[in-house]
Amino acid sequence: MKKAFFSKITLNKGITIPSLIFITITGVFAGQFPNETNAVLETIKNFIFTNLHWVYVWAVTIFVGFMFYLALSKFGNIRLGNNDSQPEHSFFSWVAMLFAAGMGIGLMYFSVAEPMQHYSSDIFAGDASINKAENAQLYTFFHWGVHAWAIYGIVGLAMSYFTYRYKLPLSLRSCFYPLLKDRIQGGWGNVIDIFALCSTIFGITTTLGFGVVQINSGLVNMNIFPDTSFTYQIIIVCILVGIAILSAVTGVSKGIKILSSINIVVVVLLLLFVVAVGPTTHILGGFTTGIGNYISNFVELTFNTHAYQTDELPWFYDWTILYWAWWISWAPYVGLFIAKISKGRTIRDFVGAVLIIPALFNFIWMTVFGNSAMWIDEFVANGALSNIASNPDILMFSFLEYLPLTEITGYVVIFIITIFFITSADSGIVVMDSIATKNSTESSKLQIVLWGILLAVISLVLLNAGGLPALQSMTLITALPFSVIMLLFIVSLVKALRIDYKYYESGFSMSTNLWSSDSWKDKLNQIVTFKNRAAIDRFINTTVIEAFEELQEVLSQHGIDALIHNHQDPNRIEIEIKYDVLNNFIYGVKNESRDMPEYFIKEKNLPDADIEESFYPLTYFGDTREGYNVTYFSKNELITDVLKHYERFLKLTSEEKNVMFISSNIHRKKVKKIKQKFNT
Repeated sequence: MKKAFFSKITLNKGITIPSLIFITITGVFAGQFPNETNAVLETIKNFIFTNLHWVYVWAVTIFVGFMFYLALSKFGNIRLGNNDSQPEHSFFSWVAMLFAAGMGIGLMYFSVAEPMQHYSSDIFAGDASINKAENAQLYTFFHWGVHAWAIYGIVGLAMSYFTYRYKLPLSLRSCFYPLLKDRIQGGWGNVIDIFALCSTIFGITTTLGFGVVQINSGLVNMNIFPDTSFTYQIIIVCILVGIAILSAVTGVSKGIKILSSINIVVVVLLLLFVVAVGPTTHILGGFTTGIGNYISNFVELTFNTHAYQTDELPWFYDWTILYWAWWISWAPYVGLFIAKISKGRTIRDFVGAVLIIPALFNFIWMTVFGNSAMWIDEFVANGALSNIASNPDILMFSFLEYLPLTEITGYVVIFIITIFFITSADSGIVVMDSIATKNSTESSKLQIVLWGILLAVISLVLLNAGGLPALQSMTLITALPFSVIMLLFIVSLVKALRIDYKYYESGFSMSTNLWSSDSWKDKLNQIVTFKNRAAIDRFINTTVIEAFEELQEVLSQHGIDALIHNHQDPNRIEIEIKYDVLNNFIYGVKNESRDMPEYFIKEKNLPDADIEESFYPLTYFGDTREGYNVTYFSKNELITDVLKHYERFLKLTSEEKNVMFISSNIHRKKVKKIKQKFNT
């Protein structure tokens, strides 16, 4: 056990060392000179937001448009993995983990704070035609809706696709393969991963710091802690990061999944409680109106840069542009985590779930808490919530004081924030280790622990010194170059998806259309006769084997060595031609079954089916394409069918653009060496 704990340090030096140096330097400056550092970074950030805000607007618009395009396009059925891959997590667990890693703490922090801050803002006060509450809800939806999840979705989809479809490492560098080819394994790839690792640590540290402050404020509000001093923040960080480390050590399929599933249930219960005891009619009506406003204003909001409303520009920079920058800066971390849990989904399923389900839940959540708070502020609290709108740390707890069971709901909120804190730290640790090890699957538990300790130390140092705003500014600044990187992800995806689709949709050559058989009576007899397992086994062990053996003999005359084997399975047989630099050609036949529906058995004018389960010989291939029934094939027809696929194999392998589908990682290195030798 001790040896396993300390063994297998798999950190990549080219990524880890430069990242830690940069993180340390940034952390020291932010911790020792927080005001000066923040002033410099804030100046840079303000310059970017003021002069280059249009870059964010156009980038996010393209992200949203591209995600919708993929969902509706012919590429939507492409699976994130082999064609026969299946999802590793249930739909509920998958969505729960998406939600917890993507916006958990933020939802608790801003669900009351953002609508109340918009509501109490003077920006639209002079326009009597605008309902402040309706306007506050609209912009809250805009900032937490489809646009945010499109940003996460682009990165998550790109990494999922190139990792599980192209068999590349789960890394940002892999998304550039169509553009950089093997150069992603060198210095360019390291630069990309260094950027991702630093961005992930900065983003998680900042968010966890704000989470600690809110938890501490809640505990003070519940009279558990006497104040919000640094001592109590140390206690909170040590306990929660310790639990996160323990969860990370158990693995994604255990720790994060369990915590996320528990938390989503508690979140829904709190949501239903507020709906039941709050202004129910107002909430339900407000949600309906809010969805309508969001849909009807979607395009205008997406493209609006407030160029003709100059008095609104500071508000625009501080809210919309800041949010776009914040989501983009978090995209490497959230996107990588989404990719890690999304193997086996189709692109259409991925886009639909990632884009719609979390956004819809955000709308419901923000409506229930935000609209309730604004209603209570106007009709019950006499503006008391508006007066503290600038203090989001306590706003949620102050809002709950106007509802029944205040003490219980306060504890529930603290519990939810705590679990979100743990799952964010947990998934962050997993993601950081994945980036630093180039997606190694054999990291030591000590390594996981060290990442957790690093997160805790940085958070505490900056909390104590007041350096979180500086780190937040640094995080937002990194969003500008990463938005350009994400646009290149789209270029890579389009290029790869086109090749992918053409490869798997590529049919037989024109010459195969002339192959036919005149024995139609035998074919009809086979069509109307349903087989049991023994009959198909006889077909495989006679007709199929005889066809393969005859083909093997003729291939050997052409200097081609073919192997016939069944892998110790009597219900399966295949012929294989091995290659040094290409994936092997495989054509196999296996015994498969299908249930016969009752109506089919009893119908008089259908073939005579007197068995409840019918068996048939199904083909399979080395590149995982979908097979088909060869019951009606004679020996010669089966040989001809193998030749069709062999002709297709040779045609596709002769085109260099298909190298990702016709060779493995090891073989591709041989391909590269052969090309270099040939060129010299």
